[in-house]
Amino acid sequence: MSIHQENPTDVTAEELRGRAEELDRRDALAHYRDRFIGTETPLSYLDGNSLGRPLKRTADDVAAFVRDEWGGRLIRGWDEQWLNLPQAIGDQLGRAVLGAAPGQTIIADSTTVVLYKIIRAALAAVQDPDRNELVLDTENFPTDRYLVEGIALEEGLTLRWIEPDPAAGVTLDQVRQATGPRTAVVLLSQIAYRSGHLADLPGITAAVHDAGALVVWDLCHSAGSVEIGLDDADVDFAAGCTYKYLNGGPGSPAFAYVNARHLPALNQPIWGWMGRKDAFEMAAGYEPAAGIRGFLSGTPAIFGMIAMQGTLDLIEEAGMAAIRAKSVDLTAFAVEVFDAWLAPLGATLATPRNPEERGGHITVDHPDFTKATVESLWDSDVIPDFRSPHGIRIGLSPLSTSFAEVLQGMAAVRDRLRS
Repeated sequence: MSIHQENPTDVTAEELRGRAEELDRRDALAHYRDRFIGTETPLSYLDGNSLGRPLKRTADDVAAFVRDEWGGRLIRGWDEQWLNLPQAIGDQLGRAVLGAAPGQTIIADSTTVVLYKIIRAALAAVQDPDRNELVLDTENFPTDRYLVEGIALEEGLTLRWIEPDPAAGVTLDQVRQATGPRTAVVLLSQIAYRSGHLADLPGITAAVHDAGALVVWDLCHSAGSVEIGLDDADVDFAAGCTYKYLNGGPGSPAFAYVNARHLPALNQPIWGWMGRKDAFEMAAGYEPAAGIRGFLSGTPAIFGMIAMQGTLDLIEEAGMAAIRAKSVDLTAFAVEVFDAWLAPLGATLATPRNPEERGGHITVDHPDFTKATVESLWDSDVIPDFRSPHGIRIGLSPLSTSFAEVLQGMAAVRDRLRS
């Protein structure tokens, strides 16, 4: 589908309803919506970029796990299947979502812990003592910024900050200007958590390599919403969460990606028994497991992995190309509704208009928007989220969000501005 409207501010409510209905009729992924819990209700859920809806299958999978595996096999489950899940599901995630060959992706920890491991391991791999700068941007997610600030303090490193347009994101030119012979590691998000800006991952990765440095990508807002292509872009490292577009549930474990060319010489800093060669020897001294398994530390969170399996199967069935195409159409329709209903009320679009520079959500700013605005929307079963100081994010999950749902939710935002 391709969405284009000549004079969006002239569009009537009836015309927008008609367009939403037509877009839903033409949506090749519409039938997947029925597989999610709660989509039959009148609630408008526009926050799948914070926490994805659960699949109906997930309820069955978790119940079967409790009954048959945990309840039936008990401790035997570790030897029979669970110990291998971090790598098995990591490989499926790499294949279905990340564009990564087997043996480079593993499920572990939280995003913050995984990023810490990766950045410290990357820094330890830098051989040139003159490379003592970490590059990041002021609009990155807080945990990324706090983490790098802490590592810089621990290691006596210098931070070099990129200052992107808050309504856009980090550009290739900005990365080229910020990197050089003193750069060790660059940490960026592929999709900006606030604006939804989609960074040029291949171009920026190449620019960082041209500067002789390593790049770490945070994929929290992109995994499951855009095609990524880590191997094709020769990305060094990546990390991300699984509770947004991958629907692993609240607090589900994160993932780590390490390019195969780095694995033989790389050591992560949090030594735990699950990352040791032959963990159950319980031997003295730490010898890391070979390959990506060496990035494990503690006991894997099995429940979260069980929950995300259904979504990974669904993504493989639908295909990331089709998912990205619908994501573009959803955000384009949301921008059209914004132009027709919200811009005339003084709202501004804090998101790129070019769909090639936009991920799976848009942000609408208005000086009257507060957290209380969003709480009042929640009370009326319309669920976006708030981003300080005055932004409402409209998050759109291609497999579970309908165009009518977008229109319903944005109509409620309009009504709050009118009141």
